[in-house]
Amino acid sequence: ILQVHAAEKPLGDDVDLKRVAQTTAGFTGADLENLLNEAAILSAKGGRRFIRQADIDQAFVKVGIGAEKKSKVISEKEKKITAYHEAGHGILFHVLPDVGPVHTISIIPTGMAGGYTMPLPGEDKMYMTKLYMEQEIVSLLGGRAAEALVIKDVTTGASNDIERATAMARGMVTRYGMSEILGPIQFGEDSNEVFIGRDWGHTRNYGEAVATTIDEEVKRIVMGAYNEAIRILQENMEVLHASAK
Repeated sequence: ILQVHAAEKPLGDDVDLKRVAQTTAGFTGADLENLLNEAAILSAKGGRRFIRQADIDQAFVKVGIGAEKKSKVISEKEKKITAYHEAGHGILFHVLPDVGPVHTISIIPTGMAGGYTMPLPGEDKMYMTKLYMEQEIVSLLGGRAAEALVIKDVTTGASNDIERATAMARGMVTRYGMSEILGPIQFGEDSNEVFIGRDWGHTRNYGEAVATTIDEEVKRIVMGAYNEAIRILQENMEVLHASAK
């Protein structure tokens, strides 16, 4: 599909469509067309008559995350915090076998984020295993763990990471039957209809005792992952400092 959309676009010798395919796992044909069009625009803005790999990489960030905000003024303190936060994610993506490897790390504000760490998926995933989801939650909490270890404080920068980690842990417990205590049972019924007095698109079909157990299981998964992130970063503290620097 990439070759189809690249057919009429001059590509530089350094462009590797196989690598582009790896980084765009899950993209639709329209997404791939948009990616190469953005790369062509970047190339034209740079006064080049061909597309470089760097143009495609930059276009991928814009399409997947948002436009870089290089004009935004950031203090050295916030740069340092962002660098440690993203390095924390990067080390965990590198160490944990099922979620990496790392493709790009940036501390340039992009979209709504202060920076980002992008893994390199090797293939499209039809299924997510319990082990993969556990490791994904660990890697999501790497930024918060790095902040706590290095600056001895925490920031609002991990809010999206925490939201995603919590949602994944709750899904493991309530949708995918991955809790050994609660077993292979779905809790809650998804519904497209919304009624007054009910959760948006979600009906609770269990009692308070089960609700308490669900909350305890979600907390156990998330806190266990956070403690694992702390442990791994403590073992790789020299790498964390070097990467952030």
